[in-house]
Amino acid sequence: MSNADDSKEQPKVLVVGVDPHEGDDDHEGPRSLADMVEQPAKVMRIGSMIRQLLEEVKAAPLDEASRTRLKEIHTSSIKELEDGLAPELIEELDRLTLPFADGTAPSEAELRIAQAQLVGWLEGLFHGIQTTLFAQQMAARAQLENMRKALPPGVAGLQAQPGQVPAEEHVSGPYL
Repeated sequence: MSNADDSKEQPKVLVVGVDPHEGDDDHEGPRSLADMVEQPAKVMRIGSMIRQLLEEVKAAPLDEASRTRLKEIHTSSIKELEDGLAPELIEELDRLTLPFADGTAPSEAELRIAQAQLVGWLEGLFHGIQTTLFAQQMAARAQLENMRKALPPGVAGLQAQPGQVPAEEHVSGPYL
């Protein structure tokens, strides 16, 4: 058998995974949305709190003191969110959120608009992360299937030894 025949018989396997250079300062490629949220649990907690605050603002009339307090909470929430985000997302958030006027309590309408805008941005962020994770999982499944197809006949049956869980059961649905 010649070398040309060998290259036709050996399938090419595309490896999909994490780029070892990703996150390096020298690497200038786009980062995934999931990688740009440096503290996901913190961002989720703040997002839930902001959503609840929006519901409260909608539900009851607010006096000047409560509007001033909500303004402070809104401003500090954005600062806390920024601690959990990559610089690209911080810049986007800064472009989209406008500060309240200093020295005065915002109106209920201003608070509702600011809170709704922030909740909407966070929900978009969360949906983007879910989509990214789902796409990564589908790519991993496709890679696994291609690797299984590349195995010589009879080897696939040797994967599951008695007492071991078959490989198919290790792949699960989306996490979010």
